[in-house]
Amino acid sequence: MPQVTVFSLFSEFDIDLFKSGKHFRLYEKLGSHLVEFEGVKGTYFAVWAPSARSVSVIGNFNDWDDEKHMLNVRWDGSGIWEGFIPDIGVGELYKYKIYSNNHGAVTEKADPFARYCEHPPKTASIVWEQDYQWKDKKWMENVRKKKNALDAPFSVYEVHLGSWKRDKDGNFLTYGQMAKDLVAYVKEMGFTHIEFMPIMEYPYDPSWGYQLTGYFAPTSRFGDPEGFKLLVDALHQAEIGVILDWVPSHFPEDAHGLGFFDGSHLYEHPDRRRGYHPDWKSLIFNYGRNEVRAFLISNALFWLDHYHADALRVDAVASMLYLDYSREEGEWEPNMYGNNENLEALSFIREFNEAVYGSFPDVQTIAEESTAFSGVSKPVMYGGLGFGMKWMMGWMHDTLEYFKKESIYRKHHQNDLTFSMTYAFTENFMLPFSHDEVVYGKQSLVYRMPGDEWQRFANLRLMFGYMFTHPGTNLIFMGGEFGQTSEWNFQKGLDWHLTQYKVHSGVQELIKDLNKVYRDFPALYQKQFSPDGFQWIDYGDHENSVLTYIRRGHDTKDDIFIACNFTPVLRENYRVGIPKSSGKLKVILNSDDEKYGGSGVQPNISAIQKKVWHGREQSVEMTIPPLGIVIFQ
Repeated sequence: MPQVTVFSLFSEFDIDLFKSGKHFRLYEKLGSHLVEFEGVKGTYFAVWAPSARSVSVIGNFNDWDDEKHMLNVRWDGSGIWEGFIPDIGVGELYKYKIYSNNHGAVTEKADPFARYCEHPPKTASIVWEQDYQWKDKKWMENVRKKKNALDAPFSVYEVHLGSWKRDKDGNFLTYGQMAKDLVAYVKEMGFTHIEFMPIMEYPYDPSWGYQLTGYFAPTSRFGDPEGFKLLVDALHQAEIGVILDWVPSHFPEDAHGLGFFDGSHLYEHPDRRRGYHPDWKSLIFNYGRNEVRAFLISNALFWLDHYHADALRVDAVASMLYLDYSREEGEWEPNMYGNNENLEALSFIREFNEAVYGSFPDVQTIAEESTAFSGVSKPVMYGGLGFGMKWMMGWMHDTLEYFKKESIYRKHHQNDLTFSMTYAFTENFMLPFSHDEVVYGKQSLVYRMPGDEWQRFANLRLMFGYMFTHPGTNLIFMGGEFGQTSEWNFQKGLDWHLTQYKVHSGVQELIKDLNKVYRDFPALYQKQFSPDGFQWIDYGDHENSVLTYIRRGHDTKDDIFIACNFTPVLRENYRVGIPKSSGKLKVILNSDDEKYGGSGVQPNISAIQKKVWHGREQSVEMTIPPLGIVIFQ
């Protein structure tokens, strides 16, 4: 048998789909696949390199000699090079050596479809295919649909796997160790979902995973692909959904990556004004090229298919939508209509969402989109982009800006908090306090708060309470849930020792209880994206810096009342108008409770009185604790 045998997994229909950009299961064809051909076991290799003069598979098995295993180019103009190499099995290292027709360029590339990669800084791909016996059938068939619904509680714990926790020697935990420790912790804290910052292979630790080179490979930093499946499986068995950060917006220029792949601008847009990202010094995908669209959508479906992911949070959507994103005058060119929208990217995003929901109707896609672009979470059929949810970046920035102010000045800035309600229902919003807010000198959440230690932590508890009772779903970056005091450092684990102190363990207890309240009281989630689910009692008491409001579910008996005091001044005998149908009011949560590290002031709600207040026929008097939130029913 020759060193490379003519063999293919592609049918003519596959090729037609690929050329038209409609093949969304390319991971079943391109890349390396263990096969048996004419009674001989080996590996089939296939790579897209239309500008290549020749393509060889190189590795330890041939001493990295590019003349020994040269692939065959298909005759159909697809630009795919392929072939079967006998006796190549699991664990073999390999790359593609590509001699281009363009100016004699020569590249040495990792496989874009590799399922496993060497541990950085090494860059070879690894032939990999293992059976994994999933144990999450109950989750996939019955539970996920309920947990992922837009009218269900959706409380997310955002995690960077390399720095959530380290072992005693400062080394990474393995996927297997996290399947025990991390899963148990997230379950105990009551989060419904976990979001992993990118786990696809990336070469440079300071990128946090947002500069990908191995789009189909879980990073080898923490173990092999089956290890990551074990982690996802364990989360599902604990009834916790898994959200993966996905980065279709840009990729790095590393020599072994996608850039200048076959000596041409294959994956990136050839026009530097549209193909290079000045902020991140990275390349931008060519969304107008059919094969690139098929690559990206195949990648999205791969993680949902092979790794049972429950949602994809799409990074940097704004950078995709606008041709002038982070560009000065003269550095960009308008589209055919003379405006700044990237029409090819818009088309791609819509097709991506249609493909995802068409194949996996029980999952969610979530956009990290920071502008006022309209219809991000509106279905494609109604002219939207088709995402399930959108990060509410404006709310996050306004809220943090408000909370950093000394309480004496807050009466002049109450609109920072109330403004979000003017647009809260224009999209399906997720409220994030994300990793970006606790790095680069911004300080940790608790150290962004004013005052002494007591006030800082009271403010933090109040802010989290306000977040959980504001319409929308929620996301907290790791460490915030126990009041980490230092900025996030990707090079070490969180400061878990802090939880021995009452102020920190108190915040942790509050998050547990907020998650429980969110899950247990339908008024907080049944209409979380509908104006019918929210009503102000009073947003105009600037002088006292007090907000009062109602959250509603399908049944009025489930209504939740919220009172927030944004100053350290105790508000006694504070009168609040309540709906006529209300019976005796019961306190559900008080952020000033001693168990949370608070001062222990009780709300002391009076009996309902027939006294008109806030435009309602009856009212109560209550005590609102200093820098506190009270939730009652």
